[in-house]
Amino acid sequence: MRSDAEFDLVVYGATGFTGRLVAEYLARWHGAGGDLKWAMAGRSLDKLASVRDAIGAPADTPLIVADAGDPASLKAMVDQTRSVLTTVGPYQLYGPELLAACVATGTDYLDLCGEPVWMRQMIDKHEAAAKASGARIVFSCGFDSVPFELGAFFVQEEAKRVFGAPVPRVKGRVRDMRGTLSGGTAASGRATFEAVAKDLSLVTILNDPFALTPGLSGPKQPKGNRAVYEEDLQSWTAPFMMALINTRNVHRSNMLMGFPYGRDFVYDEMVVTGPGEKGEANAKRVMAANSEKTGPNAPKPGEGPSKEERENGRYDLLYVAIAPDGRQVRASVKGDRDPGYGSTSKMIAECAICLLRDTPEVPGGFWTPGAAMSQKLIKRLIDNAGLTFEVEK
Repeated sequence: MRSDAEFDLVVYGATGFTGRLVAEYLARWHGAGGDLKWAMAGRSLDKLASVRDAIGAPADTPLIVADAGDPASLKAMVDQTRSVLTTVGPYQLYGPELLAACVATGTDYLDLCGEPVWMRQMIDKHEAAAKASGARIVFSCGFDSVPFELGAFFVQEEAKRVFGAPVPRVKGRVRDMRGTLSGGTAASGRATFEAVAKDLSLVTILNDPFALTPGLSGPKQPKGNRAVYEEDLQSWTAPFMMALINTRNVHRSNMLMGFPYGRDFVYDEMVVTGPGEKGEANAKRVMAANSEKTGPNAPKPGEGPSKEERENGRYDLLYVAIAPDGRQVRASVKGDRDPGYGSTSKMIAECAICLLRDTPEVPGGFWTPGAAMSQKLIKRLIDNAGLTFEVEK
């Protein structure tokens, strides 16, 4: 991590919907020129100034013009900062030059990426250089996949306390989720499927639950592609569209941490839809709705819910750790805002600050938030970002 830069953090994409929320969060808690030296970056100086004023950031908040289509402007931005937080996706379209610049200069990089094929390609291409330069590259710092990674970690910690060891099987279950999918997430999903359609060799990566653990595999994982009734939950469950990225990140975290969950670890995610015929019908509706979320009616990048809608959103995630003898411990992770925007913007901001302040010992390389920051990030999210982590009796 660099120590000679003018800024601690640059928010790249600050004029976009999510980037603006991140900048607003930082302005509220850190002002400008204070303990955290941060700047806003985007393609238009006029738009940056307009957003700065609209969110109530100090008038002296630094503004940087940078464009994904202009590598020289990206390098100039990266040269000024210890870390870059980017909300400019889809990352497979707008991220390669910025990520490469961060790797080359030893600058930390954080994003909201949920694109496993591109992530694997970047790991293969740049990991050795990132380790050499000291750049910490941290993908998936929003709703995908922070609460899911940390939920698996948290319930495994409880399993160790209760059983004396972590367990080989954890279920992640979405009990409640109120809020809209972000336009960026929808666009990323479309971009991934378009890339796979052009190069069918990428299907293997997309379908591999161990896609983000190069050279390492593990036991067969649940496919999570149909509605099922789960006796231990007394409920029907349906496929969860974000499991495609979250499960991959959980397995990568396990690898990066030295396999504390074991090499035979099995993990999946589903949506809880309730018991009986009504629960089964709800599960089928969830499956039908999943296909619409990246379709033509999905939100566009830059679009998003109102402040009232964001503040009325929430989510409730259940984690079930199952010991080999069938005993269970359960834990929950809950968020106080809609997952795609209100909570995501707080999570990525706290990830960036945690990486800067709390984990200077983490070396260069490609990390997950859970593996790089784990317990320290949980504390920050509880203290500052409206998340709760609780053991359930």
